[in-house]
Amino acid sequence: MRTTLFGLTALALLFAAPALAQNAEPEAVNPAPPPAVMAAPSNPPMTGPRILISTAMGDITLQLDSVRAPKSVANILDYVKRKHYDGTIVYRVAPGFVIQMGSWEAGGKGRGVRPAPVALEANNGLSNLRGTVALAREEGPDTAKAEFFINLVDNMNLNRNPNDPGNNTGYAVFGQVIAGMDVVDAIGKVPVGDNGPMPGQAPVTPILIKRIAVVK
Repeated sequence: MRTTLFGLTALALLFAAPALAQNAEPEAVNPAPPPAVMAAPSNPPMTGPRILISTAMGDITLQLDSVRAPKSVANILDYVKRKHYDGTIVYRVAPGFVIQMGSWEAGGKGRGVRPAPVALEANNGLSNLRGTVALAREEGPDTAKAEFFINLVDNMNLNRNPNDPGNNTGYAVFGQVIAGMDVVDAIGKVPVGDNGPMPGQAPVTPILIKRIAVVK
């Protein structure tokens, strides 16, 4: 009789064990930290005059930065004052990269520029981000004249090389589109061909720049 009771007691304890385990307090689990969010690159606020670029496809307003890029801005304003850009075209469209303008008219005719170029100001704390405007140049650092481009995307590879001890690499940003980026994007999508100074990147239908003027 005792043996039977012992057996029943043992069986009761055996079946009760899983129930006890299920009612035990769960171990605390520390949640994994959220993934780090990288801040999007940005430029500091720009201070200086504004210029309006009136094109056949719409208007583009630029905020220039005469504090960080004084020589570049003075250079552009001088060309604007002399109406150098009026009647020229957007002669380069590189989709997903830049649009460029400066000294070319429809039909491939170029306009003369001042012989003295402007010193490179790529080491000014401004990056070639989408919507920024920078001076185009030849291979040498101090070779920029009237040509400039607007970045369609973030082109960080156009910034000054961080290993450059001076101002010998990169392209100097001197302004930012503050109105008309939709016009810039539309220009960046037009069909291109070989009828311009840069084969394969010239708008098939010339995009006239009616005038560029200071608005503030």
